[in-house]
Formats: sequence, structure tokens, C-alpha cells
Amino acid sequence: MWTLPNVLTVTRIGLAPVIALLPFIEGYWPKVIAFVAFLAAAASDIADGYFARSRRQVTDLGILLDPIADKLLLVATLVPIYWITRHPTIVYGIPWWGSLPVWVAVLLVGRELLITVFRFEAKKHGIIIPAGREGKLKVVFQDIFIGATIAWFAWKDLLVETRWTGHLRDFWDQAHGAVVAITLLIAVFLTAYSLGVYLYRYRSLLRGTDR
Repeated sequence: MWTLPNVLTVTRIGLAPVIALLPFIEGYWPKVIAFVAFLAAAASDIADGYFARSRRQVTDLGILLDPIADKLLLVATLVPIYWITRHPTIVYGIPWWGSLPVWVAVLLVGRELLITVFRFEAKKHGIIIPAGREGKLKVVFQDIFIGATIAWFAWKDLLVETRWTGHLRDFWDQAHGAVVAITLLIAVFLTAYSLGVYLYRYRSLLRGTDR
């Protein structure tokens, strides 16, 4: 049971609460550590699948834990992002859009929960729903958005401590904010699109047939 892919998956589960808590600690170093931890967790998501296939170590435990780890990591990152961008005293808002909209957070998390339930129901009918290209692409942009946002928190705290001003600081504010905003926009589109593709592709299940 404790194959390398499963160990990586369990490690990702263990990193989720760490990543969730670190951004709430004052100073930029906890945010930097959270950023590095998120990169490690995102890399493990790719690595565990690769090793499971290449080493033929696909197990029932891995199939069970992998989606759980993905959902935990998503929630663990969206909670501090949602909360901190609405901080009443310190301006963490992204210059392109400010705080994370409620409907976006609900869409990102709700899609994952819905697909999980859909896969579970499909499995009852003997149908395995694999991750589609749209879903995989969504994860890429979603991870870039999350990583860039955590890095944004570290950047803003660094500015508070160093009191750095000037054109370079203003340029980076706009460039960094643009990356966060654009990747979020793409992730939101791919989230809705991939959900629609899944539901259409397996619409026979929604109608109660096994075709």
C-alpha cells in the first residue's frame, strides 16, 4: 500500500493545512514558505500519477486518496486567498480586480465536488471517468493563479517591511497583478467549460441509462 505514489499523495494531504495556515502569519517569510510548499504539493500531484503509471503501482488506496488530496489542497489555498484579499487593514487586493469574488471560489470548489460525486455515481454503473484534457489544462492555470497569489501576499508584506518605492515597484505591481488576474480568468473559463464537457460526454448517466 505504501508505494512511492501513495507516499507522495499522503505528503500532499499533509502539506494542505500547512499551506492554509502559513499565509495568516505576519511577515513575508511565512508566505514564501507557503509558496514553496504549494509548488512542492503541485509537483507531487504530477509526480504521483507519473510514478503510478510508469511503475505500475496504481492501487485502490491511491485512487481513493488522490482526488481527496486535490480537493484539500484547493480548499486549503482558496480559503486564505479569499480571506486575505478582504483584509480590512492591509491592502492585499490585486490591482486588476481586488479581492477574490465569492462566486469564483464557489465555482472552483463546487466544480470539484460535483465531479467527484459524478465519478462516484458513474463507478456504480461500471464506468470510470478519466481526467480530460480540459480538466488537466484547468489545473495548470488554477495552480499558476494560486501560486502567483501566494507570492503576491509575500510581495506585499515585503514592501511593508522594506518600504520600497519607485517605478520598478509600480511596474511589478501591475505585471504581477496581471498574471494573477489573467490566469484566474482562464481558470474560471476552463472550470466551467470542463464541467460542461464532462456532463455532456456522460449525459447518458444523467438520464439514468448505462450507455
